[in-house]
Order: sequence, then structure tokens, then C-alpha cells
Amino acid sequence: MAALSAIDRIFEVFETYVLSYGVMIMAGVTIANVFGRNVFQQSLYFAEEVNQFLIVLITWVGLGYASRKGRHIRMSAVYDQMSEPIKKVMMITMCAGTAAVMFLLAYYAMNYIGGLIERGTVTPALRVPLWITYIWVPVGFVITGVQYTLAIVRNLQEEEVFISYTEVDAYDEGEPTGGQGR
Repeated sequence: MAALSAIDRIFEVFETYVLSYGVMIMAGVTIANVFGRNVFQQSLYFAEEVNQFLIVLITWVGLGYASRKGRHIRMSAVYDQMSEPIKKVMMITMCAGTAAVMFLLAYYAMNYIGGLIERGTVTPALRVPLWITYIWVPVGFVITGVQYTLAIVRNLQEEEVFISYTEVDAYDEGEPTGGQGR
């Protein structure tokens, strides 16, 4: 368990830094571009390209982060009606299926990137190899697949139902709807 927790923590630190610095850099580049365009009548020629790179990075690394925090979309109408033992089996099955799909998609994404490398495709403004931008797609799929695999392990070891390695299956008790409580 300690080794799995260490792996989970390494991914968490990586994701946190990538997501926070990625958003800050994107904001900085965008602000600098707006400033340059409005003050100097000259846009940064690379701003759009850098922001596209960062959007890909944030989206695909964010996929792993969302699965770690159990913030992925869940359609649970049938699941919610089941008993705890059946929920456990369903969660393990869903996590296994999702992990398998994530690893399969990572394989296909790597094949696509291999084609980009073979063709030597580069970005128009910075002339950076295009595969560097898209390498984050399979990385995100692998991180997400690992997260779902960790959820399987946690569900096999613990009595409670876990939607991720660290998150127990529970709904937040929010404020009542319909304007009450105001």
C-alpha cells in the first residue's frame, strides 16, 4: 500500500505543478499578447501556438487529475440503487474497463505521434516538432489509466467503495435547492 501511495503522490505533485504553472504561463502569455497588441500594435507571433500547446497539456494532464479526485462524470442512476457489495463489483468493473480503454487510447495516440515524428511535422511559428505538443495526449491517458488501476487495487483491499485511489464513493451534502436557506 505504501508503494502505491508513493506512486499516487508522485503523480499528484506532477499534475499539480503542470496544471498550476500551465495556467499561469497561459495567462501571462495572453496578457503580454494583449498588452503588445494594444500598446505597441504588435502581437506576439508565438502566443497562439504557445497557448495551444498549453491547452493540450492542461487538458490531458487534467484528465488524470480529475480521475484522481473522483471529479469525472458519473451516470449512476442504476449504480446508486444497488447494495454496497454490488456497488463494489460494479466499481471494480467500471474502473477496469475505463483503465483498459485509457491504455488502448494511449497506444493509439503513441502510434499517431510516431507518424508525426516520421513526417517531421513542425509548428508554423516556432518551428517546434509537432509531436512535442501532442505527447501529452498519451501521457494523460496513461496517468488516467494508472489512476483507475489504483482505484481497482484500493477497492480490492478496502471494505468501502472508492471512486479513485483516495476518494470514497459519497455524495456531498450541499445546500438545498429552490432558494431555501437564504
